[in-house]
Amino acid sequence: IKSHADDANNALLNFVREISDNPKIIFDSEVAASEKETSYRNTALVNFMKGCGNINNNVDDVLDIYFHQCALSMSCADVARAFLFLANRGIIPSSKKIIIDARQAKRINALMLTCGLYDAIGDFAYWVGLPGKSGVGGGIAAVIPKVMSICVWSPELNITGNSIVGTKALELFTTKTAMSIF
Repeated sequence: IKSHADDANNALLNFVREISDNPKIIFDSEVAASEKETSYRNTALVNFMKGCGNINNNVDDVLDIYFHQCALSMSCADVARAFLFLANRGIIPSSKKIIIDARQAKRINALMLTCGLYDAIGDFAYWVGLPGKSGVGGGIAAVIPKVMSICVWSPELNITGNSIVGTKALELFTTKTAMSIF
């Protein structure tokens, strides 16, 4: 983002507002500050990537954008709408705006299916059977390609950093609706 926008945080915020169809989404400054205070591993990883030639911008600037991305204040409905373009082949259904092409949407869904829930992605694929992305706040967004997106939230996390109740809710959802991709 930093390479493409002078004010990367504002560009990110405007993008999320657009794809979620909610102009009131904000950054939670306390969460961003907390992310920064505990960012030892992320700082090390970004520095490692910079050393390998994969980061073209100032490390602190890149991390600041990441901390703000982690601090987006959104409801489950906001998150579900934000992921909807991934279920709709890259197009926002309400505006028909093309965000990415269908091939890119397919690739992002494949990435979420293979690494969107940290070390628990195999279990998530087995029990839930959808591409998904979890957050440390207890939210999980999942995509049913060509159908819909869904978001659940419950704050208690398991050992792998994913919502315990959220994962179970999605498992029950795909079991009862037969909407797993498998």
